[in-house]
Amino acid sequence: MTVQEAIKQRRAYRSLTPVEITDETLHELAHAAVLAPTCFNNQPARFVFVRDPEQLEAMKLVYSKGNAWCHAASLVIAVCAEKGDDCVIRDREYYQFDTGLQTALLILRATELGLVAHPIAGYSPKKTRAALGIPDRVAVVTLVLVGRHAGTPSPVLSKEQLASERKRPERLSFDKMAFLERWPAEPEEGG
Repeated sequence: MTVQEAIKQRRAYRSLTPVEITDETLHELAHAAVLAPTCFNNQPARFVFVRDPEQLEAMKLVYSKGNAWCHAASLVIAVCAEKGDDCVIRDREYYQFDTGLQTALLILRATELGLVAHPIAGYSPKKTRAALGIPDRVAVVTLVLVGRHAGTPSPVLSKEQLASERKRPERLSFDKMAFLERWPAEPEEGG
């Protein structure tokens, strides 16, 4: 699979079916993450891999309402970082950007391995810290839910979730997300 194929195949499916998560799989995902470009090669991301059934059960308490589909994940990855572990150049704090790059490569590697790796915002960082023993000084940037894509839609999905499961949500067109040479002129207020 090429990088372009992995990018095209990557989807944030919510209908998951169990899959065995081996030590080799964990090492493959972590290795992809450490190869990401980061400021001065600081590699600020830290990943807590959760695959033990009891620990996965404890994680069910951290998800927001509407995220019952997360309960079917075979692996939960808590993506963490500390501001002080990466470049701070004047008003630019790189740790979240670099952690995003590391997470993106992890997700692409998961896709290449035939897995779904769905990052979510619908969780409680405080509850996640408590469940996983993560210190307060460490930001829980996201959770990535990993499993195999199920052949049938999950019965716990909302109408909106089901729609995005069936058809990839629309992406911005080139002219709405990319600008040549300069930022486009803003319309004047009142005019």
